[in-house]
Amino acid sequence: MSIAVAVAALYRFHPLPDPDALRQPIHDLCAAHGVKGTLLLAREGINGTVAAEHDAMHHVVAELGRLTGIGTIEPRWSEAPSMPFLRLKVRVKPEIVTINEPSADPTIQVGTYVEPEEWNDLIRDPQTLVIDTRNSFEVKLGSFQGAVDPGTTSFGEFPAYVRRELDPAKHRRVAMFCTGGIRCEKATAFMLAEGFGEVYHLKGGILNYLERIGPEDSLWEGGCFVFDERVALTHGLQPVDDIDRCLGCGAPLTAEDRALDGYERGVSCHHCIDRADEPRRRALRERQRQIDLAAKRGAHHLGPRG
Repeated sequence: MSIAVAVAALYRFHPLPDPDALRQPIHDLCAAHGVKGTLLLAREGINGTVAAEHDAMHHVVAELGRLTGIGTIEPRWSEAPSMPFLRLKVRVKPEIVTINEPSADPTIQVGTYVEPEEWNDLIRDPQTLVIDTRNSFEVKLGSFQGAVDPGTTSFGEFPAYVRRELDPAKHRRVAMFCTGGIRCEKATAFMLAEGFGEVYHLKGGILNYLERIGPEDSLWEGGCFVFDERVALTHGLQPVDDIDRCLGCGAPLTAEDRALDGYERGVSCHHCIDRADEPRRRALRERQRQIDLAAKRGAHHLGPRG
């Protein structure tokens, strides 16, 4: 079966003086070409993951560069057998990735980029502290061998972790990575501002590594969580088998997770069982019923996702 959909994960730190004025033209451009997914705009740049038929998606990416004044945008491309998003959202935010630290400014300074082919040598060095800048539920699903999990539930907690646990005098060489590279742009900018001397980050993130490094040479273990219906990817950017998503909270679930107390298909898991009130649980059960009915008809349910 031929691949029907191109998925573009993109970001670019570039001054956008009036992101509010860009929102509607970008929404109209995407809608006219059948694009779905999410794009975030801020004064510091653009970020998002979107999908459409191949020719349409490549055209829209080129037009995004023109509309924003950024010029050439180089997404991380992958493919999906069907549309992985339910709708199109174009939103204006204070930051395209939230860290709430003014010193974390990638337009001023960033760490040293490391190509995937050079990454293994860097993180194998015992003098290198390797940090996974993603959230703990992402780290649990997969990470690089020997990487430290900061134990964060949101990226905004990363500065507190650095100030609490790390020391520029002791941790002289730090290598960081994230899904597609954007969080590391800010993380490395922040750590340089905090006085860390040698700060490196994986260019293009985990997705770039999985695309370019084969399993026989890889130091990656597990799946890389992605924020769409594919849930997790592995080498060659292929979906990981038997990983589902909790429709109650969005967390990825392995078979072991689904066997734990608190799991109810489409409603809750052990991460969120204590957070949903009964009216929400009833609404989620009804949504799951509609999904099941659509599946019996051979259709894809496009209802709201909580």
